[in-house]
Amino acid sequence: MTLTEEIEQLKSEKNAVILAHYYVRPEVQQVADYIGDSFYLSKVAAGLKQKTIVFCGVSFMGESAKILSPDKRVLMPDLTADCPMAHMADAETIAEMREKYEDLAVVCYINSTSELKMHSDVCVTSANAVEIVKALPNQNIFFIPDKNLAHFVAEQAPEKHFVFHTGYCPTHEHMKCEEVKALKAAHPDAKVLAHPECSEAVRAAADYLGSTSGIIQYATKDEGQEFIICTEEGVNYELQKKNPGKRFYYPDTAPVCPDMKKNTLEKLRDALREGENEVQVSGEVRRLSRLSLEKMHELAGA
Repeated sequence: MTLTEEIEQLKSEKNAVILAHYYVRPEVQQVADYIGDSFYLSKVAAGLKQKTIVFCGVSFMGESAKILSPDKRVLMPDLTADCPMAHMADAETIAEMREKYEDLAVVCYINSTSELKMHSDVCVTSANAVEIVKALPNQNIFFIPDKNLAHFVAEQAPEKHFVFHTGYCPTHEHMKCEEVKALKAAHPDAKVLAHPECSEAVRAAADYLGSTSGIIQYATKDEGQEFIICTEEGVNYELQKKNPGKRFYYPDTAPVCPDMKKNTLEKLRDALREGENEVQVSGEVRRLSRLSLEKMHELAGA
């Protein structure tokens, strides 16, 4: 029996479903039941009938699934797969901002710990952040933790007053603009598609700025045949699957998230077989952080 066949058998025996983010290894995406970005996967997790969810991603994703589905068992292939940006804000700073600004909404990027979510008013993803911020009645927005996404949203919502934090995604922040420009010089017909977590310089060089799912949709619908992709290279699996005749280029300094790559088929198999690496979110944290996630789904669907 192959490893993939073993996973399929265990999934059936355990009444389990596998969710995978676009950034994990291609072979892991291949065995997943659902593949997507953070927003899509958070919606899927909330509506699943299976009793066990194996979440191939990073810790905040598993936490969000457990918060929205407390009656389900949420497993992760590797509990050490974390997101550095998820820890780049704190409750003390949030409290200070609430004291300093009236009519303030604390908008928390879903790439955050459950503790940060519990101190926030609403969660957002890169796919729905602009829509949700525009829908908020508050004039002042404290956007945590990602400064790059915050600036992108602020440009789309000039009617709001933004208070920026200092957090960032190392994988996107460290993408080199000179490498993007070199690719553009080598492939002048290629459009640059970038994630808003990228630095200001890379965002300025982009023909399209959007979430991971937005980048995939743009490349699929656009008539162009060449694209320069400025996001984590795991997205290439879905891009190639949907667009076998198109060509995709990545910066020479490959944008790889080491934590996403901790998800392997062997670890996925072991999590299913042993029931290990279960995600736990305590009662009060789960209750309060759920409010900000539910508010996201309410406003995103409005």
